[in-house]
Formats: sequence, structure tokens, C-alpha cells
Amino acid sequence: MKLVFKNVEKDGSGSIALIPEESEDMWHAYNLIAEGDSVTASTVRKVQTESSTGSSTSNRVRTTLTIRVENIDFDTQACMLRLKGRNIVENQYVKMGAYHTLDLELNRKFTLCKILWDSVALERVEMACDPAASADVAAVVMQEGLAHVCLITPSMTLVRSKIDVTIPRKRKGFVQQHEKGLNKFYDAVMQGILRHIDFSIVKCIIFASPGFVKDQCFDYIMQQAIKTDNKLLIDNKSKFLLVKASSGFKHSLKEVLQEPSVINKISDTKAASEVKLLESFYTMLQLEPAKAYYGKKHVERANEAMAIETLMISDKLFRCQDIQQRKEYVAIVDSARDNGSDVRIFSSMHVSGEQLDQLTGIAAILRFPMPELEDSDAEDESDSDSD
Repeated sequence: MKLVFKNVEKDGSGSIALIPEESEDMWHAYNLIAEGDSVTASTVRKVQTESSTGSSTSNRVRTTLTIRVENIDFDTQACMLRLKGRNIVENQYVKMGAYHTLDLELNRKFTLCKILWDSVALERVEMACDPAASADVAAVVMQEGLAHVCLITPSMTLVRSKIDVTIPRKRKGFVQQHEKGLNKFYDAVMQGILRHIDFSIVKCIIFASPGFVKDQCFDYIMQQAIKTDNKLLIDNKSKFLLVKASSGFKHSLKEVLQEPSVINKISDTKAASEVKLLESFYTMLQLEPAKAYYGKKHVERANEAMAIETLMISDKLFRCQDIQQRKEYVAIVDSARDNGSDVRIFSSMHVSGEQLDQLTGIAAILRFPMPELEDSDAEDESDSDSD
């Protein structure tokens, strides 16, 4: 994401102009834009003109519109962002108050105007414009006949391709059919890798599967690369990392990212640090439950006592329609930072973020045990039962 200009007043109101340069920037824009904000962007509008004889012709014109956003639609697969709202600035083609849907386009500037730019929104702008944040990882999780080619970017896990090939079972005297099916499947995986993975950006390609599927597939790909003299695959052989997974589905990425060999290779990526942090939270929950809490009420109480060491919060909570609720979560984040806590905002498009969402979307590891939080909860329950 490229920052064109930033004009934020002392009271928090103002506008910021940005240019999305890659598909992931659309995810950042989706997290920045809220209902009630105004967005100015270039768009195409169908305009009808009537001649003096009464005949009408319609043609498409490119114009710049400013709309008050009423509805936001984000397509996770295509990384497309659509904003629907009413026109609020006079335009020669579109009347005031007329509805229009803006499609945010790559490499085209848009200006976002908010009544209040809070600390979380400003941090999101900084993160989106940080070029060092694109240390990318690709992963292929597979089992016999099924594979998912995924891209793990700093903000999201994208399933770029799902490969599903029916492999005939091994029968006595018909082993060739089974091998033929396997080769067809391995070839489809190879094509998926070549089509969806940019080797100039990707630092590491994780091959994960139960059993020996990954090894056989990797051997097949390398044999084919030597046969066809595919320099791209041969030169990047060192980037492949073979690890064990329980299945060929996307959710098995969670355990793959916890493997020590994977952590060492992708330690500088955001996805790896999120998985590691969540793992330490679960460990703490088992060994010292008085130092690990989740849920807004418990986290708020721990924050009041300045007890939070690490706060984990999902970006999903900042996208809620209730402005008051968003302000409360922003206040928790700001207060925790002021108290010297390490605040991590998890992306709900990562496996770690999905897992945090199941834990209410907010969790904290404490500096010291606070068993009184659980006791106060038990007291509240007993009070409500007595009522």
C-alpha cells in the first residue's frame, strides 16, 4: 500500500489517501473502512443522454465520486472490495443522494475520510504501508488425492488452489492404475505450484502431508523438473521444506506452523509469531490457569490491575457495526499499551486468528497470577442464581 497523503486533525478527524498495490492491500482497506465513512475514488458510471430528437443513448464514463459508505462487501478469494453508498458531493453525472457501488481498484488512488481516526486504524495504515512486512510463505497441504496450495501473507492465509483427483485403489494385478492416478495427482500439484507461487517473493514452500505423500510428490516434481529442464523448480529446490501434517485440509496448517523446523525457517513472518503466541497461551492455560484469561470482562479487569503482559485481540472485533463497542476495544488496546503490555492484533484470515475468534476474539497472558478473577466470576454466578 502506498500512502499519498495523511491529513489528520488533533481531534482525530481527517482524511488519508492510499493506493492499493497488491491484492492483500484490499484486506487492509476492508479493515480500515467502516460504515458511515466517506470514500472518494475513481469509478465507471453508465450515463444516459437524450438528444434534441428524443432518442437516448447510454455510454460509460469514468468519473470521481464521493460516497457515504452504507455497505461493505469483501470477496476473500478474489480480494475484491465493493462499497455501496449514497453520493454526497455534487457531480455532473450523478445526482446528490443517488446510490452507487464503488469497486476499489488496484493502483488507483482512493481517499478515506473519517470522523475519528483511532489508534488501531492509524496503526493499520502504518502496517499496510510497511514494505518490510511482505516476508511471504507458501504451503501445500496434501493427502492422497487432495491438496491445497496456500499463500501465507502477513495478514491472511489464502487458498489459491484446491486439487482434488480421484485415485483408483490398489488391487492385485491392477497396480498400474493406482500409480497412474498418483502421477496425475502429483502433476496437478506441480502445475498448481507453478501457476500460483511467485518464487521471487516466496522464501519458503512448506510441503505437508500424512505418511510419505509429500516425499513422493516432491521426488516426482524434481524428476519432472530435471526431465523438462525447468530451471525455476531446480534453482528453488532449497526453498522446499517437508513436514508432517494430519490431513490435506487447510486447518492442518496450524500444527504445521508449530513445527520447530518450520518456525526456524519462517521465524520473521507475522503468521509464525501469532501461532507461537497462541500456543504459549494454551500452555499457560493448562499449567497456570490464573495467568491466562480470555473474554472481554476478564481481560478488562486484568488490564485495570496492570497485570497484562501480552494482549491478543482479533481484528474482527474492530469491524463490528456498533461504534461504541469498537471504542471500548480500542480503549482496552490503548490502555494496555500505556501500561507497557505487548499488544498483538491477530488477523482473522489466519488459522491462528480463527482460533482466537473461538476464544471470544480477545485473550491475555498475565504478568502475575490473578485467581481472584475466577473467584469474582463464581461470585457473580452465585449472586445471579440466588436472584
